Amino acid sequence: MKRHRCIWVWVVALGLILSRTPGNWESLAGTANLTRQNIQLPAAVHYPLPPSLARIPPQGEDYFDEVQPVEVGYLLWTEFPITVAIEPPQWDPNQVWQRAAEQAIREWSAYLPLKIVDPSVPANIRLLSQRPATSNNGRARFAETRYELFVDSQGVLRHRCRIVVRPSQAPKFVLAALRHELGHALGIWGHSPWPTDALYFAQVADPPPISQRDVNTLRRVYEQPTRLGQRLPEWTPHG
Repeated sequence: MKRHRCIWVWVVALGLILSRTPGNWESLAGTANLTRQNIQLPAAVHYPLPPSLARIPPQGEDYFDEVQPVEVGYLLWTEFPITVAIEPPQWDPNQVWQRAAEQAIREWSAYLPLKIVDPSVPANIRLLSQRPATSNNGRARFAETRYELFVDSQGVLRHRCRIVVRPSQAPKFVLAALRHELGHALGIWGHSPWPTDALYFAQVADPPPISQRDVNTLRRVYEQPTRLGQRLPEWTPHG
C-alpha cells in the first residue's frame, strides 16, 4: 500500500464568491512560509510541453501576467493523463451536474490529457457537488478550487486539487463554474481581465467557452519551471 506524507496545504484557491455583485470571481489564495518547516525543496526544472498542448500554435495574446506562482513554482502537472474523479450531488435526476462536469473535462481534454476515474479511487483532481465553505469575510462562495502539496512514497513532491461547485444554479452557470475551476486546477492560477475568456474574474450572463487566450495562457504556464514532480533532496522513507 502506498503511503503519502502531507507536508503543507494552501487552504483556499480561486473561487466564485456570491456578493452584492453576483458571480464575483475573487482570488483567496493564501501562502505558507516553507522555510519555517525546515523542508529542503528540489530544484525547479522545465518539462517538455504535453504533445496535445504543443501541437496548438500560440496565436494572439494571453494573460499570463495574472497567473500566480507559489513557493514550489507553477502548479502544473508533470505526469499524464491527469486523473479526474466526479462526485455528483445525491439528487440529480436529470444528471445536469454530472453532464456539466463531463463536458468541462472534455473541453479541457483538447489541450491536456484527462482521464475520468471512479470516485472511489485516488485522483489528481476531484470534482464535488457541494456548498463551499463561507469565506473569511462571511460571504458565501459558489465555487472554489483548493490544492494540497504532498510527498509520495518515492519522495516526489506532488499536488492534488479539490474543486467544489454548488449545484443550485442554472445548468449553464454550473458548466461555466466547472470549466473555470478546472482551468485553475490545470495550472491557470489566476484570472483573466477579459469577459470573453473562461477564466474571467466575474460570472457573465452568457458564459464563454475556452478561448484562445485561455489556451495561450495554459501553454505559457507549462513552459515555466516547477519543483513539482521532483524528489526531495533529503527525503527518507517512512515506515
